[in-house]
Amino acid sequence: MPPKAEKKNNGFDRLRADLKAQTPQNVYLFYGEETYLRSYYLEELHRLLIPAGFEEFNYHRLSGKGLTVQELAEVTEAMPMMAQHTMVVVTDLDIFRLDEQQRTALMALLADFPEYCTLVLVYDLLPYKRDGKMKKLCAALDKSVCEVEFRQQERAQLLRWVKRRFAAAGHDIDDATADHLLFTCGSLMTELVPEIGKIAAYAKSRAVTVEDINAVADPVLDARVFDMTNSITAGKYDQAAQVLGELLRMQTEPIVILAAVGKELRRLYTARMALDAGKDRFWLKQLWSMSSDYPAKLLMQAAGKVDHEWCQTAVIRCQRLDRRMKSEKNMDSEAELKLFLMELAGSR
Repeated sequence: MPPKAEKKNNGFDRLRADLKAQTPQNVYLFYGEETYLRSYYLEELHRLLIPAGFEEFNYHRLSGKGLTVQELAEVTEAMPMMAQHTMVVVTDLDIFRLDEQQRTALMALLADFPEYCTLVLVYDLLPYKRDGKMKKLCAALDKSVCEVEFRQQERAQLLRWVKRRFAAAGHDIDDATADHLLFTCGSLMTELVPEIGKIAAYAKSRAVTVEDINAVADPVLDARVFDMTNSITAGKYDQAAQVLGELLRMQTEPIVILAAVGKELRRLYTARMALDAGKDRFWLKQLWSMSSDYPAKLLMQAAGKVDHEWCQTAVIRCQRLDRRMKSEKNMDSEAELKLFLMELAGSR
């Protein structure tokens, strides 16, 4: 199966070009899961537009909750004081939930927006999703607003960034070790910043090692579940139970754990099929649209410990338990999850 085509991020590219040319748009809309980049580019706009010492008069932050378009217009139309620009940041204004009168007022504001102001609509807690039924509003956004999605970065970009962060802390990290960091801690910069700080403080030598990462990093759920299923495929139920116990002590819901286990078992099943068909880890990487072949290599190694029948049965059992957890009332989900993992390990 070919990899999924990566959707071009035109808004992000345009924002970067605007900042480089020092010609920002009048209205941006920021959304997406990579909040580290969102904060970084908000600060870059702030630096470009608002001279130090003039923030009180020309830089305004508003909550979208309960905000009317009339109130927004008053702020955006206020003339800058002893500066050329103003900047307004509005967080979580759900423009597609506005009533018709407010939507009409917003479209009028966008159509005649003051040249000296840059407005940034930030979606933080609220997800951003267009309502295609509101065609006039969508057309107004297309004409007047630069929508910028802050996505997880590609592997090459992340590796460069990780190396720069470690270098600033006096350490080096090679590509293989950085891949292990991304596998263990995830690929969101926001989550990686504190982990890199901990690892850099712990590492004794110039070169960061896998052991340094494992010693102090907090693995994301997917990494913990991989460790758990990897222990199961090796027939080590005690180790798998230890990981499960840690997740439950962290108050991770059993249904959430099971969903992650189900995803990992499906990936493991495809890795087993890849081995049976003579495919390599690069085929598996493409199948699952992985950013690197590192997790694919780990999956292939784990799949080598089980056969096709075990993988198939594990996936089916997981699906059955998932249906039961979602449909049966008063189920002891923790006990059922522990029993499920014990049965998987026992069937090895």
